[in-house]
This record gives sequence, C-alpha cells and structure tokens, in this order.
Amino acid sequence: MYPNLYYAFQDLFGVEIRFLRFVNSFGFFVALAFIAAAVVLTRELKRKEREGLLQPMEETITVGKPAGFSELLINFIIGFLFGYKIAGAYFLDASITDDTQAYIFSAEGHMPSGIILGLVFAGLRWWDKRKQMLPKPEQKKVRVWPHDRVGDMVIFAAIFGFAGAKVFHNLENWNEFVADPIGSLFSPSGLTFYGGLICAAVAIWYYAKKKGIHFWHLNDAAAPALMLAYALGRVGCQVSGDGDWGIVNNNPKPFSWIPDWAWAYNYPHNVNNEGVPIPGCVGQYCSQLPEAVYPTPLYETLMCLILFGMLMAMRKRIRIPGVLFSIYLIFNGMERFLIEKIRVNTTYSIMGFEPTQAELISGALVISGIVLWYWRRKLSSPEPGIRKPDRSAD
Repeated sequence: MYPNLYYAFQDLFGVEIRFLRFVNSFGFFVALAFIAAAVVLTRELKRKEREGLLQPMEETITVGKPAGFSELLINFIIGFLFGYKIAGAYFLDASITDDTQAYIFSAEGHMPSGIILGLVFAGLRWWDKRKQMLPKPEQKKVRVWPHDRVGDMVIFAAIFGFAGAKVFHNLENWNEFVADPIGSLFSPSGLTFYGGLICAAVAIWYYAKKKGIHFWHLNDAAAPALMLAYALGRVGCQVSGDGDWGIVNNNPKPFSWIPDWAWAYNYPHNVNNEGVPIPGCVGQYCSQLPEAVYPTPLYETLMCLILFGMLMAMRKRIRIPGVLFSIYLIFNGMERFLIEKIRVNTTYSIMGFEPTQAELISGALVISGIVLWYWRRKLSSPEPGIRKPDRSAD
C-alpha cells in the first residue's frame, strides 16, 4: 500500500522526494478520474454537437480590461497557500511535516515562501491581462458550445461531489461523526460515492439548465464518463487502503493463476492505520489487517471498466435521449448492489432487514433506471395508426 506518492517512489524507484508526501494516493487517482471523465465527456459533447443535437449559447463578454483587485487577490491567496504549505515542507524541520495530514490542517508553514509565491501568482495574472488591454474595453458576443463548459462542470463536480461524499459518509457513520466531528469532516478518508454522485449531479444539472444545455443529451454524454471515473477512483481506494475493502476471505483460491493479493489481501501500510502493527515497521503507516479480506476496490475497477466499454459500444446505436443514461443507472446500481455482499459497510435495521446505505441507493438507482428507460422509450414510440410528434428531445 502507498498512502501517498512519497512511499510509492521510495519503494518503486528508491528515491525520497519530500514534496510527494502531500500527494495523497487516493487524491492522485481521483484527480486522474476527473481528467479522464472530462476528456470522455468533451468528446461525447462534441460528437452530439456535430450531429446537431446540442447548440451553442451566445454570451456577451468584456475584453481589454486590466486585472481587477479581486482577480489579483484570488491569485495571491492561491499562490500564498502553495508557498506557505508546500514550499514550507522543504524549509521546515522534518518533525513538523512528518505527519502530513496534521501539518496540512495546522497553522504551520513558511511565511516568506507564501508571500513570494503569492506575489508571483498575482504578478503573472496582472501581466497576462496587461498584454490583452485595449485603449477602451470592448464588449463582444461569443458563441459558447456545451463542450466549452466542461471545465466549469468538472469544478462543480469536484466541489459538490466531495462535499456530498463527506456528508453521506458521516450520515452513514453517525456515531463516529458525533465522537469526533472535526476529525471526521477533515479526514482525507471516509467518502461515500453515492453522496458525491447525487450532490454533484444536482449541481451540474442546475448549471446546465442555466446555460441552456439539453438535459438528456448531457446525461447520455456523461454516462460513460461517470463509469470510467468511478473505475479509476477505486484504483485510489485499492492503492491507498482507505477502508473500502471487503469482508474477511478465508476461502481457498478458485484458480491458481489469480495472484494472492487479488483474492485475499491484508492491506499493509493502509492510510487509515487500521489493524495490527507490522513487525519491524517504523514510520507513520505501519498497520495491516489481522486477516486478509476481499480487495473489493479492485473488483469494482475491473467491473466498471467492462461496463464503461459496454456503454461506449452502445452509445452510437441508441438514438433516444435519456436511454443511455438509464442503462448507466441500471449498470451502476447492479454493480454496487452485488459488491456490497462481500464489502464491509454499516447496516440499517428496517422492518427486519439490514441493508447498507449503498444497497438502498443502488436499488433505487436500478429501479429509477428501469422506469426512465421505459418512460423515454414510450415518449418516442407513437401508438399504431397515430402520428405522434417527436418528443425525444424534450
């Protein structure tokens, strides 16, 4: 296990780069997931634009203005934070920065580096705007296509997705949250995928409505991207050992060619420090599970990559808006519902049943997907003998 990239580079290449202590393995793969999703979403939106299914929106912008105070201030703050914390890792004593999580959320840092980098960021912004200045600022009308807004949508997805994932995790583990509210909120681990999916979806749909992006075509374009993002995100869970593992697996391997770690794994050096001490280990992450468990993040990665391929293969054949997204909901719900059977999770007691939060939500997604699939197909299928207006783009 590699809690952050420092340990990965140390183990794989024999080099120690202190800066990499701040690149959490889980966060690294989540960033890759967002990038991959943005690439797939952009390509799908462009394809729909070429087919005439999505149209641009005209917006008025002002060009030739100098950098405003708020722009310079925001860039200074961003640069200051980078310099204060990240550059501080090089200049401060190792005893302060060894515990990366505690250092990040502490008031410790290197003030001169923060001020210098803040001024550099603000200065670059001022210089960039100065090069574009005109004697008199002008207003222009530009056409903004849906694919031009993918960057904004990714930012919305990141902010609301992480917030939703953290909120849903704390609701699912209420006793832990009550015992340590601050620690639970700011812990780098403890994220519930469905919480992030729901909150990010609401934020992006609201943004798309304001920008005139067709609701169902956006959903269809996002379906393969969401599946791929989930698959890559689970790689981060597996590599860091963030607690999303399965139940104890003492069963013999069904096939000899399966690696031991792919069948039953005890997650040594996991980022949560769960389990028992590793003999002879010295450092921050020196725990492993006492018994090997199913590596469920690995299984989810493999399953979702297959489902991603299936969605990509059928996306051009489905012409009814919303149907591909309904299939994504069914695939997503079925995959998660099945994996919950061998995954460690908190259960609820409901009328004699003890489902997990993920089982409840995944079941709802499957039902929603089936209902949506039937509804969208019905809207586009006129009754015999009756010429029904095309409502597939509603």
